[in-house]
This record gives sequence, structure tokens and C-alpha cells, in this order.
Amino acid sequence: MQTARIICPNGHLGFAPLKPESFALGVAAGPDFIAADSGSDDVGPGPLGSDTSTSPLAWQTHDLEAMLLAARARGVPMMIGSAGDTGTNSRVDLYVGIIKELARKHKLPKFRLGYFYSEVDREVLRAAIRSDEPIEGLEGRGVLTESELDATSRVVAMAGVHPFMALLDQGADVIIGGRSSDSAIFAAAALHRGHSEGLSYYLGKVLECASFCAEPYGGKETVLGEIVDGGVHVTAMHPNQRCTIASVAGHAMYERSNPYYEFVAGGMLDMSQCHYEQISEKTTRVTGPRFVPAGRVRVKLEGAAKIGERYVGLAAVRDPYTIAHIDAVIGWARQQVRDRFGETGYELHYTVYGRDGVMGPLEPVKTPAHELCIMVQAVAPTKEMAEELCITGTRQMFYARLPDVKGTAGSVAFALDEVLPASAAYRWSVNHTLAVDDPLALFPLHLCDAGI
Repeated sequence: MQTARIICPNGHLGFAPLKPESFALGVAAGPDFIAADSGSDDVGPGPLGSDTSTSPLAWQTHDLEAMLLAARARGVPMMIGSAGDTGTNSRVDLYVGIIKELARKHKLPKFRLGYFYSEVDREVLRAAIRSDEPIEGLEGRGVLTESELDATSRVVAMAGVHPFMALLDQGADVIIGGRSSDSAIFAAAALHRGHSEGLSYYLGKVLECASFCAEPYGGKETVLGEIVDGGVHVTAMHPNQRCTIASVAGHAMYERSNPYYEFVAGGMLDMSQCHYEQISEKTTRVTGPRFVPAGRVRVKLEGAAKIGERYVGLAAVRDPYTIAHIDAVIGWARQQVRDRFGETGYELHYTVYGRDGVMGPLEPVKTPAHELCIMVQAVAPTKEMAEELCITGTRQMFYARLPDVKGTAGSVAFALDEVLPASAAYRWSVNHTLAVDDPLALFPLHLCDAGI
């Protein structure tokens, strides 16, 4: 059994740049793998539906460059999952292109570049819908229907450990993955080195968000995880951070209604018997995680459907009387929109910021807000309609007819410049699981050469 020392420099590669100082310390610690997740559904359905990244290209390139140079200098694998925030095919191709360009830029010796795709053809899902085994919904959703599938712009499957392990077996030095389970990226590395499923998946779970498992809070700092003598050791690399029992256990158990269990492709990670021990100032040791295998592998699917084009408007109110009657002001504006556009065929949303006032610095007493900000979001089938809808919904607040108001001049202060175009509005249309006999079936593998 080989060592499995993994550093993770960023819990969401490219979302904000990694911190080079703690990353350098992590590299100096001698990792066997350098890995990071680059995606999340936390960014909402928009990037998936529009096939774009929510992270700036420069930040993504910055992190990929730092990781690539360190991995090639040490001669260890580099692994990335959920390329470009969503893991769509175009985002994988983007990252593969960046890696090749960086290899040319730095004149790196030739290495093997592996990658896999995660997008799923809708006809494959249509055939599954028509089969005897339905595509089951998650979080209270019903089974996936053809009508919902037809409304969906794009679907990705979430890979487990299997494509990463297959590419490592084929000699890949750098792996760019499509949409992936966060923990699977790291678990695959440990499993590839012969470690148990329980320890490997726990290692992946605690490393997936990098320094979020350390204290005090500090994002984008590097953390080192390793499997030693039947336990997982987690160490903070930043000089002022520590991986404590509380910080490690807290991170391992967050995001779930039952904090002791996490479902992964092919089974479940059981953390109910974990034992935590502070073995040094910066390191916590964890023993006892178990992996409970399931029957058939069920792969999570994510899909986004377009709702419409979107415009955003902002209004500011300082008049105390208007602030006290802001719901009536919004109600007036809504009615003007209904008079102009009818009852259906669009969406209009108002979000009021500052309504609850400000908490006093010395005593738990809220003081009334002296100013409100109202964000108006208008969604419609066309940009032209969305723009007019947003202008109407924003501007008509200025004309609201309130009782006891004798005039309007100076009573309400609004930002009434042109409203701003925003990204199109999408919704999650697919949040389901598909049973598969082959865990690699939805993830085509590719290998090529990079470098000179």
C-alpha cells in the first residue's frame, strides 16, 4: 500500500484565486497528489443552462498554472473535477486547452493528459424514462418526465471515483474531469493507492473545501490530508490556521439533514462511529469512518431549464412614511405591471434590503431603517419585454399613491436610471438519479499528450 498524501489548495478552483504562500508550504510538505474541485451547484442553474463559467478565466488559469507547475516539478498527479464550475463538455475542453497552453508556455516535458466528459444526451435519458426503471427525483421531486426533459437546456451526470481511477490506471499525469462529486476526486487518489473505501471517502469529504476544515476561518488556503496507520490526518498549511477536532468534525458533518451519513456513487459513507483526536497543534486524526456498499450504482443528474431573459432595477427610498408603507408601494407597482402586461407570461420579483433595520453595537435593539434598497428582477420571454417590464416595475414605485400624502416632490428618492440587463434566468429542472450497470458508461475517457 502506497502513501496517499494529498494537498487541496482551493475548495472551488477559480472562484477566487488560491493563496500562494500556504500552497507553497503544502507543496514543500511532499504530497503524492495535488487536487481540487472546480465546481458546484451553489452557483445556481444559470451557468449550466447557458454553458458558461461563473468564475473569471484569469482566476481559473491562475490556479491551474500554480497546480500544474507544482505537480510536474514533483512528478505527481494533478486532478481537477467539475471543470469550469459546471463540468460541461465545453468547460472540460476549456481546461484541457489551458493545460496544453501552459505546458507550451513553460516548456514542460511531455506528460499524459487525461480527461472525461459528463454531459448526457437527452435521448439517453428519454430511453431511460420509457424503461421499467424510472429516473428517480431527489429532495421531494417526482420521477423525471419527458416534458421536463424537453424543457431542459443541458444535463450533466455527477461522476464518482471511477473515471478518475480509470485514468490514473492508464497513466494520466494530469486529469481534467467533467461534473464530479467533490469528495470523489480525493477519494479516487487514495483508493488508487490501495486504501480502504471508508478512509478514502472520508479523506475526500474533509479535503473537498480546502481550508474550510480549519480554524480560524480563511478561504482558499491549502490543507494537507493523508492516510496514516488506519486513520485520516488533516493538517492546515497556513501558519495561523489549525485543523482542530471541532473544525474538522464540523466540516465533515455540514450540508446534510443527517450529519453522519453521506451518499456516494455505489454506497454510503457512515461517519457515526468516527473518533477525533488532536495529535498536534495543527493536525487532527480521524478513525472509524465506514463505507456501506449499495446495490446498483445510481448517478446523480443535474439539469437546467431556461425561464426567460432577465433585467434588474434598483430603487432607494429614504422617506420615513414611504419606508413604513413600502409593501403598499410595491403593491401599486405590481398593479401597474398587471395593467400593462396582464397576469401571466412573465415573472416580477421584489427584494427589500434594510427592512429589518440595523442592530445596535452595544445592545440587541434594532433601530428603524433610514433607507431601503429595493431590487427588482423582471423575467420575460424576450429581452425587450423584460426591459420594459423591469422599467415599469421599478419606475412605478415613484408614482405610488399612498394615503395622507399631499404631494410627491422630495418625499421619495429613487435611482431611476436605465435598468440593467442581467444573465438569463434558469431553474433546476433535473435533480435526479439514474441507475447504471457500468459506472463509467456516462463518462467517456480520453488521453492525449501535452508538453514538448
